[in-house]
Amino acid sequence: MIVYDLNWEVCRVNDRAVSILEQYELEVLRTWKGRGAILCETNLGTCILKEYSGRKEKAVSQDAILKNLKAAGIGQVEQIILNKEGDPVTFKEQDGIFYMVKTYFTGNECNIWDVEDCKKAAGLLGRIHGQIVNKELELPVFHLLEEYDRHNKEIKRVKKFLKQKGQKSVFERFLLQQIDTFYEQALAVTEQLRILEKQNSEQDILSKGFICHGDYQYHNILVTEEGMAAINFERLIRDYPIRDLYLFLRKFLEKNNWSDDMGRNIIAAYQTEQPLSEQDMKQLYIRFAYPEKFWKIVNFYDNSRKVWIPEKNMEKLSRLLDQDQEKRLFLKQVFGRAPVSF
Repeated sequence: MIVYDLNWEVCRVNDRAVSILEQYELEVLRTWKGRGAILCETNLGTCILKEYSGRKEKAVSQDAILKNLKAAGIGQVEQIILNKEGDPVTFKEQDGIFYMVKTYFTGNECNIWDVEDCKKAAGLLGRIHGQIVNKELELPVFHLLEEYDRHNKEIKRVKKFLKQKGQKSVFERFLLQQIDTFYEQALAVTEQLRILEKQNSEQDILSKGFICHGDYQYHNILVTEEGMAAINFERLIRDYPIRDLYLFLRKFLEKNNWSDDMGRNIIAAYQTEQPLSEQDMKQLYIRFAYPEKFWKIVNFYDNSRKVWIPEKNMEKLSRLLDQDQEKRLFLKQVFGRAPVSF
């Protein structure tokens, strides 16, 4: 049953999507618009209705993982509400879209500038990684080496294009001045990864049942009255768990000037729940050492049709050069070496 409360800014913006709720064993008291979703007050508490763009089979795996995490008592982790057919997603033919209904937490996003918040988030991630392992579920396997090889080819292609181009913009001249340094760095780090992965990383990941959240960033971690909550597990993927820690740490360190003391604190908080092996630390180092931010600037340029580059991209590249020096110092302090000094 759905009851519309006209005192709320509700689903008049998307009535067709709200009708999906009729396929759930829910008593919906009221609904209102959230960020890219619809929030629902129900007899089971507050829920969230969102579009789902993945495969149904992956949603089934996601549901199983979230149920296991809840059963293990891993902090607060969202849960999928199954429809009347027992499925984790519901297809609406009129829209041609799958929808998912999940439990919802009230709280603030993890403060990326607050070390204590981030230490708690890292501890929650460690607990999740301790329980999320599963060898049976069908999930895609991520290949970091293949991704780096693709990135390197793109940087090389853009480098060749810029050298052959006649009249260049200020941004293009500046980019060309920097590209050799970062390209050599990318190649060197990729070769280190190639050596590390000689043991066949895909088989290693599968045999150990590794699974990652896939998008463990501050906006997917909420600070609630009951503690930290993790949400938005739609990007679940098989990869080394260090993937999640790297993504979270990179965002934190970029906002905090690559402070080695702060970085160590976050790593230590994670390790109180999930110790890191020598292999893990090598993986973490390699992911930090690869010039991903520089590749993103190159990628934006490569896909912009090279007609007009916003001024902010010049600013991003200038800021990247300053941050790169900070990152090099961080890598030297925490890992004992900086990029291209193997």
